[in-house]
Amino acid sequence: MRIDLHAHSTASDGTDTPAELVRNAAGAGLDVVALTDHDTVRGYGEALAALPAGLTLVTGAELSCRLDGVGVHMLAYLFDPEEPELARERELVRDDRTPRARTMIDKLQDLGVDVTWEQVARIAGDGSVGRPHIATALVELGVVPTVSDAFTPEWLADGGRAYAEKHELDPFEAVRLVKAAGGVTVLAHPAAVKRGRCVSESAMAELASAGLDGIEVDHMDHDTDTRARLRGLAAELGLLTTGSSDYHGSRKTCRLGEYTTDPEIYGEITRRATGAFPVPGAGGRER
Repeated sequence: MRIDLHAHSTASDGTDTPAELVRNAAGAGLDVVALTDHDTVRGYGEALAALPAGLTLVTGAELSCRLDGVGVHMLAYLFDPEEPELARERELVRDDRTPRARTMIDKLQDLGVDVTWEQVARIAGDGSVGRPHIATALVELGVVPTVSDAFTPEWLADGGRAYAEKHELDPFEAVRLVKAAGGVTVLAHPAAVKRGRCVSESAMAELASAGLDGIEVDHMDHDTDTRARLRGLAAELGLLTTGSSDYHGSRKTCRLGEYTTDPEIYGEITRRATGAFPVPGAGGRER
């Protein structure tokens, strides 16, 4: 089984529509893919309607959190999307994305970059506007060569010259909310130092004590030594370890299925979830 538990669509900051995402996941030879758009479940319906035979969809989201000034991304799987408290928090985060983006654009203009709201809105389309859309605008303008190169202190990284804060969840509250909605929580790319400051190992231990289920270990932003260190930490803390592509379509270089999750870990995630269940494609079967 090939299982990729972290992928984005145009419902947030990917370039594949939800339908294209599931078709491309099947084409990449995946058995299971998770749709984890930022702070939204808006892509679920389209993805489910287009789900190919033989591919199973795990519904989820990547929740924007902050702890002691450090950005934290929390992957939430198989929660009840209608649970009101978690839905309200997702809406607060989404509603703050547009004013935050406008502030970042103003800062970039003050730095001499000819980026406009109209350009960023065009790139975002129907998705929830975020930093990757602004980063794409910087690539279009020739300011940086790639989207990843925009996520530096010089530009859009946490605390960078053009960075602006938005409403974000406390990760301990995120764990509580997802659990209350019947879901499972995994800390996304927790040691991606290229993106800026990372959450400490002591904070990961506290989150584990608070009910965090796992950490994403096999990820393009973790080198070999980092993966080994995280795997050892997970063993100490009793956390599950996942692997994922963090696919964004053409916006980033990672490919669907570039990193995958062990089937036993996937099985444990599905066993722990009570808010929703994996959906096999038409004519397929749950594995």
